Amino acid sequence: MTAYDLTPLLERAERVLAQLEAWLPPAPPPVNWDSHAFRWRKRGTRGWLDAVRHVARISVDDLHHIERQKEVIDRNTRHFLEGRPANNVLMTGARGTGKSSLVKAMLARYGDAGLRLIEVDKADLADLSDIVELVASRSERFIIFCDDLSFEEGEVGYKELKSVLDGSVSSSGDNVLIYATSNRRHLMPEYMSENLTAKHQSDGEIHPGETVEEKISLSERFGIWLSFYPFKQDDYLDIVNYWLHHHGCSEESIEASRSEALQWALERGSRSGRVARQFARDWAARHA
Repeated sequence: MTAYDLTPLLERAERVLAQLEAWLPPAPPPVNWDSHAFRWRKRGTRGWLDAVRHVARISVDDLHHIERQKEVIDRNTRHFLEGRPANNVLMTGARGTGKSSLVKAMLARYGDAGLRLIEVDKADLADLSDIVELVASRSERFIIFCDDLSFEEGEVGYKELKSVLDGSVSSSGDNVLIYATSNRRHLMPEYMSENLTAKHQSDGEIHPGETVEEKISLSERFGIWLSFYPFKQDDYLDIVNYWLHHHGCSEESIEASRSEALQWALERGSRSGRVARQFARDWAARHA
């Protein structure tokens, strides 16, 4: 029998495989389950949980003048960790008033007790069911965090979020909750023309149109709504003073900062906790 030299064929096959590997996306890295926080990353059609190396830390005690909101979300998160019934949470309201900081504060408080945070961009909400399935067998408790969430008409992630929250045949599991923040109460834009579709019954009862019902149905799937409001002037100054103390400013320096702190807020058109902290950094850098 004639012996064939397969070396050229093998070399050619290796070249073809090398070219294919150059076009194919690399395999997702293994998940570092020791991390307390993750981001959902996408490369092509593949997604994976990317561990956050440096988690932004903020304490519940650093957040002021949102006492009711802190109490409600802390109680809900604690029940979630204890395996008791808990609700998905929607936080809406003025920008910079502590919505996303409150979620991070829950991780700082309960991370060692098994709480984990998964940050998901709005563009990746279509992968929510994949994320839920990925963590379903884990013993930790996962909060899927969607920051600054809002939808325009026809976006894909809208329906996926509705299904995971409530309404899908498959369950989201008892180790996953969704915490979302938004500047819109119903997460979608509302137009005056939608009110024209409302139906008036003979007995005077008003039924909203289908478009309005569709928008309300998403926000109603969150069991807890928390509203955040702009701070009063005294509350804003109190937060400024807290962060100036935090940065080591003296009482005399803090007292002298009042006028400039108010001017700082006026220029930005907002008396929020975020603006207060930004001013405190600037003032402390110049005067501490």
